[in-house]
Amino acid sequence: MSLPIKLYTFGTPNGHKASIFLEVLGLKYDTIKVDLRKNESKSDWFVKLNPNGRIPTIEDPNFKDGPLILSQTGAILQYLSDTYDKEHKYSYPFGTKNYYKTLEYLIFQVSENGPIQGQAEHFINFAKEKVPYGINRYTNDTKRIYGVYEDILSRNKENDSKYLVGDRLTIADFALFSWADSLKHLNIDIYEWPLIGKWYDAIKEIPAVQKGLKVPN
Repeated sequence: MSLPIKLYTFGTPNGHKASIFLEVLGLKYDTIKVDLRKNESKSDWFVKLNPNGRIPTIEDPNFKDGPLILSQTGAILQYLSDTYDKEHKYSYPFGTKNYYKTLEYLIFQVSENGPIQGQAEHFINFAKEKVPYGINRYTNDTKRIYGVYEDILSRNKENDSKYLVGDRLTIADFALFSWADSLKHLNIDIYEWPLIGKWYDAIKEIPAVQKGLKVPN
């Protein structure tokens, strides 16, 4: 890779998904802060990059057909994995069973875990009025989802329940991790789920993960 990837981001669980995986892969990237507190994600210059007006977004100038601009964290993680993890340190070869299981759990994270937990945090920490129904609904469903992940880990006994898929960390793990790191904002103890708690502690000790959590500074 000759030129750094541009990462448009802010310090949220979704933003940290991208910065963590860029760090884990050891890729060169430049960070462009998109301040959500100032509504910069809805500004004209950013919406030209991402019509949905959400972070993160990446721009890879090294793409074979010219610069690639990509949003949606699942797509970003899958692209980075497919393009820059040729040795499969954090992935499995296309067409294998574990490739598709990784995809299954990645989609589960972006379609259920992130949105449900995000709604829980909204109703608990940001809603102008307290709505008990919303708080209870989304908090309980967040806990249900982590129970599903606990079950997923428990089924990987041959690898000591260390990973969601097979014998290595994948984008399925990194996608979940940044949201698991935010459970504290809901006053939910991650150690309610022993395997998830152990999994979380191990990933948080990785230096690249610690660095990715600090982006943007």
